[in-house]
Amino acid sequence: MKNTVKRVFALVACLVILSSTLVSVLPVHAAGTYTYSMEGDSLPSPDAYTPIEVVDSPKIKGLETALSSPTDIETDSDNNIYIADPGNNRIVVMSEYYQLHFTISEFVNSEGVNDSLKNPRGVFIWEGNKPTTDEALDPDGDGFYSAKYIYVADTDNARIVVFDEEGNYVRHLEQPESEVFEEDELYRPIALAVDVSERIYVVSSTTYQGIIALSSEGEFAGYIGAQKVTYSVLQLIWRRFQTAEQLAQQEQNVSTEYNNIAIDDDGFVYVTTNSIDEGSLADAIQNSDKNYAPVKKLNTAGTDIMRRNGFFIPAGEINFRGVTYDDSATGPSSIVDVAIGPENTWSIVDQKRSKIFTYDDDGELLFAFGDKGSQLGNLRNIAGLVYLNDKLLVLDGETASFTVYGRTEYGDLLIAAIQHNNQRLYSLAEEDWKAILQRNNNFDAAYIGLGQAYFLQGNWEEAMSYFKYAYATERYSDAFGEVRKEWVEKYILIIPVVVIVFCVLITMLFKYAGKVNSKAAVSGKKKTYWEELMYAFHVIFHPFDGFWDMKHEKRGSLRAAFTILAVAAAVFAWQAIGQSFIFNPRGGYASIIGQLAGMLLPLLLWVTSNWCLTTLFDGEGSFKDIFVACCYSLTPIILIVPIATLLTHVVTLSESGFVTLLLNVCWVWLFLLIFFGTMVTHDYSLGKNIITVLGTVLVMCVIMFVAVLFSGLMIKMASFISNIITEIQFRVQ
Repeated sequence: MKNTVKRVFALVACLVILSSTLVSVLPVHAAGTYTYSMEGDSLPSPDAYTPIEVVDSPKIKGLETALSSPTDIETDSDNNIYIADPGNNRIVVMSEYYQLHFTISEFVNSEGVNDSLKNPRGVFIWEGNKPTTDEALDPDGDGFYSAKYIYVADTDNARIVVFDEEGNYVRHLEQPESEVFEEDELYRPIALAVDVSERIYVVSSTTYQGIIALSSEGEFAGYIGAQKVTYSVLQLIWRRFQTAEQLAQQEQNVSTEYNNIAIDDDGFVYVTTNSIDEGSLADAIQNSDKNYAPVKKLNTAGTDIMRRNGFFIPAGEINFRGVTYDDSATGPSSIVDVAIGPENTWSIVDQKRSKIFTYDDDGELLFAFGDKGSQLGNLRNIAGLVYLNDKLLVLDGETASFTVYGRTEYGDLLIAAIQHNNQRLYSLAEEDWKAILQRNNNFDAAYIGLGQAYFLQGNWEEAMSYFKYAYATERYSDAFGEVRKEWVEKYILIIPVVVIVFCVLITMLFKYAGKVNSKAAVSGKKKTYWEELMYAFHVIFHPFDGFWDMKHEKRGSLRAAFTILAVAAAVFAWQAIGQSFIFNPRGGYASIIGQLAGMLLPLLLWVTSNWCLTTLFDGEGSFKDIFVACCYSLTPIILIVPIATLLTHVVTLSESGFVTLLLNVCWVWLFLLIFFGTMVTHDYSLGKNIITVLGTVLVMCVIMFVAVLFSGLMIKMASFISNIITEIQFRVQ
């Protein structure tokens, strides 16, 4: 029996060892590809890129000394690959098949002195046409020749060094000089980009004023894209008493330096930073605040022109407060690089989680993938990334290698859809987006793309339906505006009639209420329920006389007050479900019971607080008088909110200010009625009433504090009693 048990244990141990060996040998892909919903939940997506191979130093043919802590990777139009290798003080240049062309390390500078790179952390390849009069360089005779230069950020030598396409030294640019550029400021170029006119943009790791812009000759042209600094009211007051040195130090502490840069074919500069305070960045993600954006798109003037039309600003991970694959990765993403992809797409790197997030030109998240690890497709510490045709090369600084990702069929469909849309081939784009939705029906960007295709074809109603699927309120509003334009042209004669009829009905209602109130005022009889309700129209337009007669002439009643309260709650409930998609995209609503409770509780709190306070300060109104006056003051809600709700089905998002203005009028009217109702009910002067209203608000705060304190105490007492009962039951058992 003992031998049998031993054999079983031995067999199990062998199987465990064998399975672990197979797991380590077989290539396992990284964590799945996903996007985000409007609520910030991750949605699985087909892979747009899949790992093909890992290229380390032994795979680079002809490379004798292994890479050491590489920091940047670039490519050129000939598919050559360039790696900044600061651990070996060199730039490594290879073909797309990983055949070493040459390395750049030592050279003879313009002064004829032997020179060398020292900790070069960035590299950029400039390709363009340069003017020439040399016929040998210009066989076409158009006065230009094609040139290619390798720009190197020679970090520890505090300079930019330029080489030709064969690695020969051309020139170098020392630290720029300018009155704006402080004398004691440390210049450490770590990344750079050059536009078509050879204007140079430099990222210095110690510069917080923004990107350093240099002319083609290396002259200082200024700072661009400085991170916007925002201050609270208290900070603005305090800054008036600070010295110039203190203000400069504060700017340095608040502003953030950039860490990487890229440039697209149109000359727009993309910059990234991971120096933003995590709390500020988290708030910016939740509130779509671009002031604390970790990636920006700058024009030549340094203005951020990035479109951020997605559910969240492009900032990497959104659900960073939840459980992650790596327990050590908490908080917002740490963005360290950006790469320009095909068709104005672009990708950023979250170094904290070793993930890559790809966006389109509108800032919509297309897909995200990656994870930390040693398996194929996982990386330890992403240092940079670059596109190479339909491949994506991701550099790992810790393993001194780069992973090659190939674009999948799904990825090809995405690029084709964006390309057709950019080329205004909307029928082809429509087919592409439909094919994408067949593979990924959770992809909101596909619904937006399909809606955009229909929109550009003039199919507004179909576009609205797809924009609605993706909660794209702005685009939905644009399509609705076109539908409304057609509707107005069709029914141009009916609209004035509807407006006139509406105005006539409102006028007739007010005249009828006026007749009822005039008749009731002189009848001398007991007021009917209907007369008590109609009296609300007199109160809202004549608050002083209205509230006085309500109290002394018994023109109002408790039953009418409860009716007005219930109708106001019903109006709010209908507003929640009756607003158009533009104003309520999530479809949120509350029941009439919930709305009634939401109105009754604050109302009772106000009435109770006011009654408690005015009892001590010679107030003449009873609890009932205050309650009835407040309920009658709710009448503007019944009159205005339904109109505002109907108006949401007529206006576009850009015209939503009209609805907001109407609701603001309602709330101001309501506040004034409550204010004057309180003053007349208690027979206070204006000054005393102001003090009473402020005191009522203070008493409300005290009551809420006591209620919270009492409820917390009761919960603890209930928990204590429950624990005692549980302990007694445990002892008895």
